[in-house]
Amino acid sequence: MSQSELNHRLQGSSVSAKGHEGSINPTMDQSALSSSTTPIPRPVRGGRKRFSWLQSLGAGIILDIRARAPWYISDWADAWNYRVVPATALIFFANVLPGIAFSLDLIETTQQYGVSEVLISSFMAAFIFSVFGAQPLTIAGVTGPITVFNKTIFDIIERQSNPPVYLHFIGWVYLWAAIFHWVTAILNWCNFLKYVTLFSCDTFGFYVSWVYLQYGIQVLTRQLQSNNPPNLPGSLVSIILALLMLVTSFLFRSLSQTSYFHRHVRRFLADYGMPISLIASSAMAYWGRFNAANPTTLPVGGAFQAANGREWLVKFWELDGKWVGIALPFGLVLWILFFFDHNVSSLMAQGSEFPLRKPPGFHYDFFLLGITTFIAGLIGVPAPNGLIPQAPIHTTSLTVMGHPYKKDKDPEEHVTDSPQTPDAEKKQRNDSIERHEVPISVVEQRVSNLAQGALCLVLLTGPFLHVLNLIPRGVLAGLFWFMGSDALQGNGITGKILYFLRDKSLTAHNEPLKRVRKSRILLFLTVQLVGFGATFAITQTIAAIGFPVIIMLLIPLRMVIVPRLPFTAEELAILDGPTASPFTMESVGGSL
Repeated sequence: MSQSELNHRLQGSSVSAKGHEGSINPTMDQSALSSSTTPIPRPVRGGRKRFSWLQSLGAGIILDIRARAPWYISDWADAWNYRVVPATALIFFANVLPGIAFSLDLIETTQQYGVSEVLISSFMAAFIFSVFGAQPLTIAGVTGPITVFNKTIFDIIERQSNPPVYLHFIGWVYLWAAIFHWVTAILNWCNFLKYVTLFSCDTFGFYVSWVYLQYGIQVLTRQLQSNNPPNLPGSLVSIILALLMLVTSFLFRSLSQTSYFHRHVRRFLADYGMPISLIASSAMAYWGRFNAANPTTLPVGGAFQAANGREWLVKFWELDGKWVGIALPFGLVLWILFFFDHNVSSLMAQGSEFPLRKPPGFHYDFFLLGITTFIAGLIGVPAPNGLIPQAPIHTTSLTVMGHPYKKDKDPEEHVTDSPQTPDAEKKQRNDSIERHEVPISVVEQRVSNLAQGALCLVLLTGPFLHVLNLIPRGVLAGLFWFMGSDALQGNGITGKILYFLRDKSLTAHNEPLKRVRKSRILLFLTVQLVGFGATFAITQTIAAIGFPVIIMLLIPLRMVIVPRLPFTAEELAILDGPTASPFTMESVGGSL
């Protein structure tokens, strides 16, 4: 029997059954049967499906606002906590000084930006995201990638025979990027963040860490190239100050993780170790022969003055029409950069290791990022976006540590003592478990972000600009090295590399990587390092303008290529995983 005949019979039996069940006369003709029912008009149903997507426009933004609005008052009331003080101090130094140092090359090359522009950009981002944002824990400011982006654009347009006004062109680039931001938020494209896993975050974080290390070296080498003849004693002092900053910062960090001193002292060293190291290292530059060497310090301008005395308002609408069209693809590339960089920063600031209780808002915050990008082009400052590693550092500094409840202890941590185990050893082990502190809460509030932004505005006044001018560039190089190496320590790629170097007899028995074949760990690492190498390599060429595309390709690489490699489902689950908890990922439709 053919398939058509079978289908015909099935349809016939179906009609007969319906006729019997509905007590319809079997002798009723087909026309009467058809007239006894009222079919649903197909054009109407199709039209509803065709335009149903209009109902979802801006749905992500609306849901983010509805989820976060009930917590707005508590975001300010919860700031009455001591953790806000060290978090503000730490993130102020970790945000402002690297932002200025990142911009040094941009400032000296373009002559269109100054320290004032960097500080205004940092303040604007802090004010908007702390007062109006749905994710106030995310720290935004001037990053290394945006300075590379702006400098590359300058190099490209200056090679033209009749180049446009640089800030006018950048204004249109930022405007196009802002439009892409708004469209992305309205169309709920932030839901694609569900495809961003630790694979992409670790690879990008690994790249950013090495950028910090590289910029630390560039800060020092630039001093040898800027003077003619070069100030060799001053350059040597800068190297000494960089090493002093690096060593003292790690010394304080290491002491905070030991059993020495009272726990309040250890917490103080963890909170203020980096600012104390920065102030002490800067003071060393003015001691004895170090002062005579005259090391290079940070450049500053006038209080609240734009570079070269220009007006703060950039009239980018006066740009020729052809350059407006040329700015469009540059705006698209900037949108790609910010979509990945800012959202990954937000994910890492709300990682699964933090016990958060307030909902996120990725769609709404990305819409706000479009506003800050547009304002940045309007007043001629570098566009701010989410910072790595500052954003997770901010959340870490706001984390409240405490002893776990006995019922919450991991059963895998339980160790069975044999009858021969000495009582002293048992007691020491139990005391060690009781002293172990874990994150029990996070002070989720808006004040620390707003306060560090306000300090940027204070730094723009004359007296504080003079203080800023006293900071040697060598200290900034040490700060770069410390932040880069500290981020590398917590990176997943570094952890997998160190796993190969660790003594297996001293490796914890419950180490998840033990359940993965070494060849598969090596293969996974190779894919990540290839992605890192491609991103790092392209930023060293004239094609650096396209490095955001390489970064974005990490997502399809993980979703399409990696699953086709010889990994089992269990191995991929161990090697990779979601960046944030399911609670956080609800804003973008959940995790995969």
